[in-house]
Formats: sequence, structure tokens, C-alpha cells
Amino acid sequence: MHMADALLVPAVAATMYVASGATAGVSINKLKKDDEAQKLPVMAVTSALVFAGQMINYTIPGTGSSGHMCGGMLLTALLGPFAGFLSMIVILAIQCLFFADGGLMALGANVWNMAFYGCFVGYYLIWRPINNGGLFGKGKSGERGRIIAASIIGCILTLQLGAFSVVIETSLSGITELPFGAFLALMQPIHLAIGLVEGLITAAVLLFVYESRPELLQGASFKGDSGQRSLKGVVAVLAVVALVVGGGLSLLASSNPDGLEWALFGNAEEGYAQNMGLDEENYGVESSVAEKAGEFQEKMSFLPDYAFKDSEAAIGTTVSGIVGSVLVAAVAVLISIAGGFFRRNKRAV
Repeated sequence: MHMADALLVPAVAATMYVASGATAGVSINKLKKDDEAQKLPVMAVTSALVFAGQMINYTIPGTGSSGHMCGGMLLTALLGPFAGFLSMIVILAIQCLFFADGGLMALGANVWNMAFYGCFVGYYLIWRPINNGGLFGKGKSGERGRIIAASIIGCILTLQLGAFSVVIETSLSGITELPFGAFLALMQPIHLAIGLVEGLITAAVLLFVYESRPELLQGASFKGDSGQRSLKGVVAVLAVVALVVGGGLSLLASSNPDGLEWALFGNAEEGYAQNMGLDEENYGVESSVAEKAGEFQEKMSFLPDYAFKDSEAAIGTTVSGIVGSVLVAAVAVLISIAGGFFRRNKRAV
């Protein structure tokens, strides 16, 4: 769902930067009061895992499209909404600047569409209410059921909201090639399927954490036995998974266009619908701001499209997955330390 600069006019892009920036400011202020030092390593590996997960596009059967996880629900369940939102900003900014994934002018919109709904709507309206409710009864089986339900419902709903925002933002940008109703009719169903798959992936990861260290899950008091794995053990497992996903499984990613690209350009070459039928080389709006942003992004991106420049060698994808995962983890931790977000308290970690 990473939007390109051509889908936005500067005024809409600036508005989304302000909205995302204001939310980031509130999140920073909230986290200055946070004393959970154990969030630092969890923030690092979770951010790396989401970065790696976003590299893997999974095929949506019968459509000619693919999807990748967004990660907002996973981040908010493990870090809370404020740390989760800031972690997603780190992920999306690094993707944009160093891997040319998503437009620089559109970064504010991408943060809003992919982070705000998953981290805040997902947490306050879905994750926390479901996991503090009586759905599926008492005991560990009930807690597992609530985690699965919250993950799936949360991912589906928040991706629907993100997809709807993309349609609104392009409509406000006055892109006449994209009739509102037709674009909406393409975006919502495909992201429903993408959200379902992401929900299952998110549930699997969160169930692992629940069985290992249930106290790491935010927003609910889980009664599952603690100590099946140490905190270091959980962090180590998630770190290995992130490296394996980013450095290895990313090579198996579907070549089909993702949900947004599929809606815009279709996949007629593979015998599927043309959809909006836009020309991939010439579409949307042009502006001097977008042109300058694109030039800066081109200079900054050392692994554009998760590959070596002017090379299609598979090793470029592997290097991108590993380098990106490590970079995201390191930047997330450095920002947290510099901001003094997570202070050590008297409890043993």
C-alpha cells in the first residue's frame, strides 16, 4: 500500500505530513513517561520483523494480485500504540530513503495509512477490548481464541481503513483517471483478502509470544504461565525469524503487483483484468516538489527496489533483507535511547 508521489498533489501530501507528524509528537510525549526497559529489545526485533515481512508479497489466488503484511497490529500488540506508531515511521522512512519503496513526498500519507489505523484504531477499538472481554470463555484456550480473533479482525479492519484513505487522498488530489467509485470497488475487496492473510500471520507470531512471555503482550492481563522462554530467548527467536524472512524467504515473494498497484495498473500481461488501466510509466500528477523529492530519494537509495542498482541478481534481495532488518532495528533502538523513551525501572527484566 506504499503510495507513490504521483498519486498526490503537494497540498494533500503536506496535510498528511502534518497529521502524521502531530501524531508522532503525541507519541513521543507519551513515551517519555514509559519505564518499561524491556520494550527496547522487543522494539528492535519487532520492527526488523515487520520490515522483513513487508518484503514478502503473497499471492491472492485468482486475482493476479499479491499482498504483503502491513504490521501495525503486530507492533501495537507488542509495543503499545505509541511505540508501535514510531516504529512504523522508522520502517517506512528507511524503506523510502534507502530502498526507494514509496514516495518521499507521500511518506506522511503512507505513515497515516499504514501506521495510524493499525496502531491506534487497532489497539483501542479491537485489540484491547477483545482481549479484556469474555469472548471464548476463561482459561488459556479462551485467551488464545481472543488473540486470534483480535489479530484477524484488527488486520482486516485497519487495512480496509488504510485502503479507503488511499482512495480519499487520490480523490482529493484530483487525479481524474481514478473515478472514486471504481477505484474504491477495486481497493476494498483486494485488501480484505490481504488483511485476512496478514491476520493469520499476526496471530501466529502473537501466539508464540503468548506461549513464551505473555506479559510482553500489551493492553491485557494474560494469565498464561510465564517463563517458558526467557526474554532473551524470545528476542533471539524473533531476530532469527526476521533475518530468515528478510534474507531468505523474501526470494520467494510473488511477482504479482500488490493491491494498490493491481488496482491502478491491473495485470493484463498474466491474463488478468486491466482494472484502472493506468500507464505505469506515465500516470498521476506532476509537481516540482515531487520531482525534487524523487531526485533526493534516488541519491539516497543504495538498494532501490530491494536490489543492487542495475542488477537483478537474487543476492541483492538477500542483502536488502538483512541490511534493512538490521538498520531498522538499530535506528529504532537509537531513537528510543536518544529520546529517553524507556527508562529502566526497579523490576527485573
